[in-house]
Amino acid sequence: MPNARFKDYLHLHFLVFIAGFTAILGKEISVGATAIVWYRMAIAAILMLIYIKIVKLNIKVNKKAILKFSVAGIIIALHWITFFESIKQSNVSIALAMFSSGAFFASFIEPIFFKRRILVYEIGFGLVVILGVFLITSSELKYINGIILGLLSALFSTLFAVINGRFIERYNATVISFYEFISGVIFLSLFIHFSGIHFNEEFFKLSQMDWVFIFILSSVCTAYAFIGAVEVMRYISPFTVILTYNLEPIYGIILALFLFPETEKMSSQFYLGAALIISIVLFDAILKNSKARKRKKTPVNN
Repeated sequence: MPNARFKDYLHLHFLVFIAGFTAILGKEISVGATAIVWYRMAIAAILMLIYIKIVKLNIKVNKKAILKFSVAGIIIALHWITFFESIKQSNVSIALAMFSSGAFFASFIEPIFFKRRILVYEIGFGLVVILGVFLITSSELKYINGIILGLLSALFSTLFAVINGRFIERYNATVISFYEFISGVIFLSLFIHFSGIHFNEEFFKLSQMDWVFIFILSSVCTAYAFIGAVEVMRYISPFTVILTYNLEPIYGIILALFLFPETEKMSSQFYLGAALIISIVLFDAILKNSKARKRKKTPVNN
């Protein structure tokens, strides 16, 4: 791996900033969460198809792989819907704080998918995360719907990340995402049709600012952010990338507090709970990286 330059680290933090800005856009867009995700996935899929054509990437995979990608696409659609709806039901700070609890879900989901035992320290970390969620919930009961939706969003996000972790071992990351976006659009289109919302004139009648925000969300925060994350890993270790992305809730909460001081200023108990959750996520990543390095240094006896 080539030596990372300052501009590569700057690019990485810009990508994390973009990830945090996603929540800000979700708050600003006036349409419902389902419509936001439908537009996001549809436009991102089109932009990714253009990218695939430009780089002449072969996207042919077998039907079994497409079926697996489709399941993951539905899961990521559910993650985004619950995430944006959490913002609508509460605020950006609540949604991002609950999103950080994904580390707790990962401690139980990863062992199932990767067939490894549950680690004792992960259970301990999970208990601290539960404490953080309790502190937030007990101090912000008026946002209970947003808290529950945020936790569901974290669950779907973790499940999606674990599943994609298996896919990336065999398939190109761009190909995976393209099929996931397509399947997500199909799933949401069926849901919109049968739920009674329908694709009528009102569905496509958005304000000028909504169109601007949705396009930024789909292009910069989805298509570009994904391709950028893949590109930056050519120069920076995956661990550093993952660890840095764990700063997303911090960036997002600070942004929200700066942009929406009236609705985003929370109690001191909330910030204590959020700090506990985010600290555990960062410490867990550091500990896992340390263990991985020790394993590499340990000689293997044949």
